Amino acid sequence: MGHKKKRAKKIDNALYEKELLRLQNELVKMQEWVKTEGIKIVVVFEGRDAAGKGGVIKRMTQHLNPRICRVAALPSPTERETTQWYFQRYVSHLPAAGEIVFFDRSWYNRAGVERVMGFCTEDEYSEFLRSCPEFERMLVRSGIILIKYWFSVSDEEQDKRFKSRLLEPLKRWKLSPMDLESRTRWVQYSKAKDNMFAHTDIKQAPWFAVNSDVKKHARLNCITHFLNQIPYKDISPEKIKLPERPSATGYVRPPITDQTFVPEIY
Repeated sequence: MGHKKKRAKKIDNALYEKELLRLQNELVKMQEWVKTEGIKIVVVFEGRDAAGKGGVIKRMTQHLNPRICRVAALPSPTERETTQWYFQRYVSHLPAAGEIVFFDRSWYNRAGVERVMGFCTEDEYSEFLRSCPEFERMLVRSGIILIKYWFSVSDEEQDKRFKSRLLEPLKRWKLSPMDLESRTRWVQYSKAKDNMFAHTDIKQAPWFAVNSDVKKHARLNCITHFLNQIPYKDISPEKIKLPERPSATGYVRPPITDQTFVPEIY
């Protein structure tokens, strides 16, 4: 993390869209299998600010059923939550049978931002590194498929994306004071990530690093890898025949003037 990477030639837009649609079709098939078989999946997305986590999650969930696939993007803990067992507020977001949960940042906040910004004590940090592997082994033993992704972005590319967010009004909300502060603590975040990997890259739930300097490549590579981790089968239902709508015998529609319509500006 932080090392310069050889810039890959960007994929052609037409090929990217074609591959993305193909992978999204596979995600829909996987979703049907998860629902039918009662599978529980947790996917953790971590990484640098502006590394592209949100973009990948958006493409993965774009065509999925929100009743089956949820995104958990938790805000800062409340005063009450800070007094709970650290993992408690995350446990309530874990999936039931037939559900997938994508954590857009997760319990690893303690190993990253809380550690670097001084939001936790040394004892709390040390306890997290001890208990996190056990917590994740418990999740796996309970039958949850747990997959963890770390999005790796170079210093130069992150800087470019931050500057883009400053210039584009639609992206300005993505640039928080915490993001700006993180720019001055690049080395501290690197050290925190290295220590986190040393303690939590376990056999039962290993870390998978995604090179995200080229967003489109990162999206395709991550979705492909995710699908390869799930032993799903295509159990798509047979083609559905749309039934004929019966005639509206005896039904009189109320006057259209009784309804308040949105003004037709366009």
